[in-house]
Amino acid sequence: MGILNVTPDSFYDGGHFKSDTSILNQVELMHNEGATFIDIGAHSSKPSAMDVSEVEELQRLLPIIELILKHFPETLVSVDTFRSEIAKKAVKAGACMINDISAGHLDADMLTTMAQLKVPYLMMHMRGTPKTMQQLTDYDDLIKDIFFYFSERITKARSLGIIDLIIDPGFGFAKTTAQNFELLQKLQLLKIAGLPLLVGISRKSMIYKTLKTTAQEALNGTSVLNTVALQKGASILRVHDVKEAMQCIALVELLNE
Repeated sequence: MGILNVTPDSFYDGGHFKSDTSILNQVELMHNEGATFIDIGAHSSKPSAMDVSEVEELQRLLPIIELILKHFPETLVSVDTFRSEIAKKAVKAGACMINDISAGHLDADMLTTMAQLKVPYLMMHMRGTPKTMQQLTDYDDLIKDIFFYFSERITKARSLGIIDLIIDPGFGFAKTTAQNFELLQKLQLLKIAGLPLLVGISRKSMIYKTLKTTAQEALNGTSVLNTVALQKGASILRVHDVKEAMQCIALVELLNE
C-alpha cells in the first residue's frame, strides 16, 4: 500500500504533492514499483495534528481521486478517513477501500455506513484522537488490550454485515516507542484474529528517534522493521517507499519457500 498524503502537515511528505503533475508522477512511480493499493490521506493523523473540517477534507480528496482514476483507471484507491460522509463520497467517486484510524470510534455512523458501502474496511487500533493519543499509553497488557479492542470491533462489524475486514495494530498511535517495539516483537499473536494484518511503520518516530536521525533518513530502518513485520505475519505493508518495501517482500517470500 503506497501512501499519498495530500495534507500540508503530514510528518514526512506533507505539502510535497500540490500539483496534478506531482500527484500523477507519484502514483505512476508507486504503480511501477509494485504497489497494489494507493492510500490517499487528506487529514493528517500525526500527533497534535490540526483538525480539518469535513468540507476541507472533501475539497482536498475528491478531485485527487477523480484525477488518479482518470489517468490510471485500474488503480485500487484506499481512502484514509474516520468520517462516514467522507467514506460515502469517496466510494461514490471510485475508492474501493476505507482506512479508518479509529475503527469507528470517532464517527458513530461509520460502521453502519461501511456495511452499506460493501467495500473492504481497514480498522486501526488507537485510543483517543490524534491530539490526545500520546497521553493515553497506559496499558494493563499491551497485546491483550489490543486484541480485546479488535475482538469487540470485529464482533460489532460482523453483526452489521461487514465482511471484508483488515486490522492495523496502529504503530505510533497511543503507544510509546518501547510499546511499539513490544508490539512488533509479538505481532504474530494478532494473527489469531484470522484477518489480514496491515503494518504501517514507514519512517515513523519509533525508527528515527531510536536511531537519533530524522524521518528523511529513516528508510533503511524502515526496511529492517518491514522485514521483521513480514516474518511475523504482516499481510500488507503501508509505505512511503514502495520499491524498497517490494524488495523486502521478495526476499522474505524466497526465505519462506
